[in-house]
Amino acid sequence: MPSSDYDPASLPDLLPLYYRRLFPFSQYYRWLSYGGVQKNYFQNREFSFTLKDDIYVRYQSFSTQNELEKEMQKMNPYKIDVGAVYSHRPSQHNTVKSGTFQALEKELVFDIDMTDYDDVRSCCSAADICSKCWTLMTIAIRILDRALQDDFGFQHRLWVYSGRRGVHCWVCDEAARKLSVAARSAVTEYLSLVKGGDETIKKVVLTEPIHPFISKSLEVVKEYFSRYALHDQDLMGSKESVEKVLALVPEDARSYLQQEFEKEKKPEKRWKLIKEEALRKQSTAKKGQYFENEIMLQYCYPRLDANVSKGVNHLLKSPFSVHPKTGRISVPIDVSELDKFDPFSVPTISLICEELDRPRPGEEKEKLEDAKEKADEKDAIEKRKSRDYKRTSLAKYIKYFDQFLDGMARSWKGERLRNSDLQKEF
Repeated sequence: MPSSDYDPASLPDLLPLYYRRLFPFSQYYRWLSYGGVQKNYFQNREFSFTLKDDIYVRYQSFSTQNELEKEMQKMNPYKIDVGAVYSHRPSQHNTVKSGTFQALEKELVFDIDMTDYDDVRSCCSAADICSKCWTLMTIAIRILDRALQDDFGFQHRLWVYSGRRGVHCWVCDEAARKLSVAARSAVTEYLSLVKGGDETIKKVVLTEPIHPFISKSLEVVKEYFSRYALHDQDLMGSKESVEKVLALVPEDARSYLQQEFEKEKKPEKRWKLIKEEALRKQSTAKKGQYFENEIMLQYCYPRLDANVSKGVNHLLKSPFSVHPKTGRISVPIDVSELDKFDPFSVPTISLICEELDRPRPGEEKEKLEDAKEKADEKDAIEKRKSRDYKRTSLAKYIKYFDQFLDGMARSWKGERLRNSDLQKEF
């Protein structure tokens, strides 16, 4: 369903239905309670809600899944943010002695926004995205996901589409949640290559020896570079974009390439000339000349919002929140099917609410079952909810979220066993 079919004015009417019948509260609570391994983990978690007319409510916390459900169904937030697990219940932060209310833990999170690539994409700018520049998000996820798994050993990484122009990552391993600000900063620094603001022309500088992490990242970039940069972004086509690329090349090589480009107009051939010149420089220079790789990384390497990752108390938009401008749901991304992920096919709230009203086979039988289950109202509601989302385009995303939670549950089980074995020893 195209985004144009969603009308932001309809959001106040759609949100009550979404929170009453479609939001996956059961899975959501299962995620944020982490199997109950740590006492009060869910209860001490901060939530913040952005309500209609940009009213912002911080330090919300809830004792149970039911309490969270009731409050969200009452407030119908336009946006949900998830914060840290605190030393005390966030809703009681005003009653706690000054200085004792502390953010203790939170998932290690990453926020990648397409607007940070505006200096290197020609197809769109600001909040706009298209299938051409979405490749940058695919590259970012592939590079960071591999590093988080292989270089840091993190197993439980939840990637989520923001609903408009970016992606978020929630690293949910216990070791990640317990990281200090200094450790989060160190991880973020390790993963950051593109440095400098608008005034910095050359944002990637490689030195010998090239770190294995950079080499592996380059392998990913090279897979996409020709199609993305040379074809989709016409990197070596227009005069303006060619000048920007040549500004990243050493001066002596630049004048040679400018002359050659006068004779050669084909983008692929121009890029080949840059590669050949870089190779020639590497064989003659005392210090390594890596300008070909530096250009590729500057144009394609992930651009992190470092402040989001470094702070323990930083809030981040929640999975399954609705983006008020596009109406799209912030859905989890299945990394094993990453190249197939299309942000424009992510369901809008208007689509999934409309899908609920469509008649389907077996509906009458379900109504009879619901009538029989009235005795156990809670179970009946849960079953009905489960059936509700399965009727919509949201189903496959919740199914993937369930699979992610099952993977985490296996590690919680191991943690519980370790804890009980330790208790037996004493």
